[in-house]
Amino acid sequence: MLTKLCQRLNRKKSTIGIIGLGYVGVPLALRFSEVGYKVLGLDIDSDKVCALNSGQSYIEHISANSIQCANTAGFESSTDFTRAAEADALIVCVPTPLNRYREPDLSYVTGAVDLILPYMRSGQILSLESTTYPGTTDELILPRIQSRGFIVGQDYFLVYSPEREDPGNQNFQTRTIPKICGGYSSHCLTVGIALYEQVIDRVVPVSSTRAAELTKLLENIHRAVNIGLVNEMKIVADKMGIDIHEVIHAAATKPFGFVPYYPGPGLGGHCIPIDPFYLTWKAREYGVHTRFIELAGEVNSGMPDYVIGKVIDALNQSRRSVSGSKVLVLGVAYKKNVDDMRESPSLVLMGKLLKLGASVDYSDPHVPVLHPGHEHAFEMKSVTLHPDMVANYDLVLLATDHVKFDYTMIAQFAKMIVDTRGVYLQPLPHIVKA
Repeated sequence: MLTKLCQRLNRKKSTIGIIGLGYVGVPLALRFSEVGYKVLGLDIDSDKVCALNSGQSYIEHISANSIQCANTAGFESSTDFTRAAEADALIVCVPTPLNRYREPDLSYVTGAVDLILPYMRSGQILSLESTTYPGTTDELILPRIQSRGFIVGQDYFLVYSPEREDPGNQNFQTRTIPKICGGYSSHCLTVGIALYEQVIDRVVPVSSTRAAELTKLLENIHRAVNIGLVNEMKIVADKMGIDIHEVIHAAATKPFGFVPYYPGPGLGGHCIPIDPFYLTWKAREYGVHTRFIELAGEVNSGMPDYVIGKVIDALNQSRRSVSGSKVLVLGVAYKKNVDDMRESPSLVLMGKLLKLGASVDYSDPHVPVLHPGHEHAFEMKSVTLHPDMVANYDLVLLATDHVKFDYTMIAQFAKMIVDTRGVYLQPLPHIVKA
């Protein structure tokens, strides 16, 4: 069974099933299709399935042409999970959010596996790519597979291989980002390597699924902790009348021992604001209190309130209160030059301003319409920037620094600007750094 599956994967005779057609699943599906595999995408969202099958893209940095080329090569999408039996490899790429108590919510993962469970067959490999805590693959996925009577490592194979997508990053593609892979057994790892080495330039094997799961968390916690540090430094620098961005740029000239991280209005994206809580939750099972990680989380979680404080101070300079003021938020995506709004601090800021009585609009060239979601309850359309419109607001809150914004025009016509991204390096009386 092992040899036969590896041979099919190596010869690209296998069908690859991608479960979850979002920011991770779609690029992966396109990559497998690009090198010659038949790819089947599965998702519960019929709108996504219809869009992909008609050659349309709902992710800004993925072109419709790339979808159409994949479709021509045989890529198809479906909401029919019985078709999981057609695939030799099933790759799960679904969200892993937090619940209202900031505890791991793995319902998407278990739900996806339960949907395909009745249609699993011997000779398949299942790979989980969703970010999660160490033990998820062994504790939640393995028993489900075994319940079908399979012997994992002999007639069914199981690996964990965390996604490393970075939407909008022009320097790396799915192919060029090294792929971590950990197997439930040595045979599982062998099949996992055979699955990914055809589409990824470098596959990095680790000793277990748990090691692979912790690797992913370390990557993102490393970033979260360092952002927490620089956010705290920003607050200190502000009290001292020092521009933290000037300091970071100067420190970054050191050719060793320093990696620049930049402050902002809070953490965004599906990984960085969430992953630390996955580890702190699991660590409690072992009697470990991850104080360092939790402290960074507290700092980062408090940044939207810090920014609102700067907005209040800036309006006070104009002898205005927040209530009744007109505020324009620049950027609702969680980072520049993408349309990804997952966990965006801009949405938190807008919610807080609305609760304080402000009239709020937003402008984002990548997000033309805001629909109500689990992070916010408001619906509005992006406004088009022009001098008269900018001048009509009491304050402009720069939350996401898209390159498409005309910052010179904004600075010229805005009454007051609160800059959370360090775009304006030269001090001006009507620009407040936050």
